[in-house]
Amino acid sequence: MSDLPRRAVTRSAKLASLPIGFAGRTALGVGKRTFGRPAETVAMEIQTRTAEQLFKVLGELKGGAMKLGQMLSIFEAALPPEIAGPYRATLTRLQEAAPPLPASTVHKVLEEFLGEDWRDYFESFDDRPAAAASIGQVHRAVWHDGRAVAVKVQYPGAGKALISDFNQLARLGRLFGVLMPGLDVKSMLAELKERVVEELDYTIEAESQTRFREAYLDDPDFAIPEVVAQSGNILITEWMDGTALSKIISEGDQETRDHAALLYCRFLLSGPKRSGMLHGDPHPGNFRLLEDGRLGVLDFGAVDRIPGGFQRRLGLLLRIGTMADIDEVEEALRREDFIREGVEIDAESLQAFLAPITEPFVTETFKFNREWLRDMAAQVTDLRPSNVVRQLNLPPEYVIIHRVLSAGTGVLCQLECEIPARAESLKWVPGFADDADGELVGG
Repeated sequence: MSDLPRRAVTRSAKLASLPIGFAGRTALGVGKRTFGRPAETVAMEIQTRTAEQLFKVLGELKGGAMKLGQMLSIFEAALPPEIAGPYRATLTRLQEAAPPLPASTVHKVLEEFLGEDWRDYFESFDDRPAAAASIGQVHRAVWHDGRAVAVKVQYPGAGKALISDFNQLARLGRLFGVLMPGLDVKSMLAELKERVVEELDYTIEAESQTRFREAYLDDPDFAIPEVVAQSGNILITEWMDGTALSKIISEGDQETRDHAALLYCRFLLSGPKRSGMLHGDPHPGNFRLLEDGRLGVLDFGAVDRIPGGFQRRLGLLLRIGTMADIDEVEEALRREDFIREGVEIDAESLQAFLAPITEPFVTETFKFNREWLRDMAAQVTDLRPSNVVRQLNLPPEYVIIHRVLSAGTGVLCQLECEIPARAESLKWVPGFADDADGELVGG
């Protein structure tokens, strides 16, 4: 592959191969069952092959297709155990790996934005990518002052490819239903599409990362790499070693999992109050546990600005949601337009739905695990008309917050951890505590 495959016909054909391949494997499975193969064995083969093809196609396309794949890999914790295995093995790879661009293409991008003498900026530059993401890949290098740096290079044509992928993926809802039945892929795509321009602009990402770094400078719990340089589609930051959160999920002992989970939760909750911004891409590939115990945070391309007034509204809504008075809860949801005017809600059904969801914020500590998440997912994805979820609205200003809370909860459940989520909320979420809060960032 000499470049990002961005011709519409080629990309459409690749994406179209996904549902066709799934249909073919399903038909093959029916045939095998007819001839006496155990249904469970056939189903597992279908799931495994679907996962393998999904990774291959999404990884090759990069762009929006891979970004959606990264997000979906977080939700694997909600899948039934008999299905989660093969998906976990293939989709988790999407979080930190993809087929790399050849060195010649990378050199052209560096030359375009740093000049013909781009090598003069570096003592050394590794042509092999250290990591690949949805719209760019990262190379390890040594800056001219001796610092180890991460050089993020955006794929040529990433912008056009990203838009094209979103348009194509909107038609593939049935396929992604294999991963999480009932997932509202269209809303997720719409939210992501609004931020395409920002994520493609490394100037904005550099500014966001600098702001986060200043807010957490010298913090005993967190480390954020300094932005060293930025030009066009090139972003250069300090290199950060450490153990990827995805590795802790798969191999970490309980003490390490609980420690990493607590810091992960603390960072997501404290961001708006400390920096005025919310880190909007909480998948495990963006977090590292450092040797000194701090949590390193990477990738600030997807960031949402959270004004102080909205922070308090959000916290108040979260606090009210944990209260026993369901009438007050309904009033708060209507005030924030989660229940639109004219929509009638069954109070008992609403209370039954909210009780387990708010449980992490009620008890002193909470055990996040896959079984609990599967129960939550079953509630949300229940398609029966009587399901109260079908009557709720998601206001636009809450879309990225919903994404972070949902995906962040998925990661905590992957970590199988026990943490004091309520205490963290009381400390960091303005309005959640029923008293005066400290100074807010963001106006």
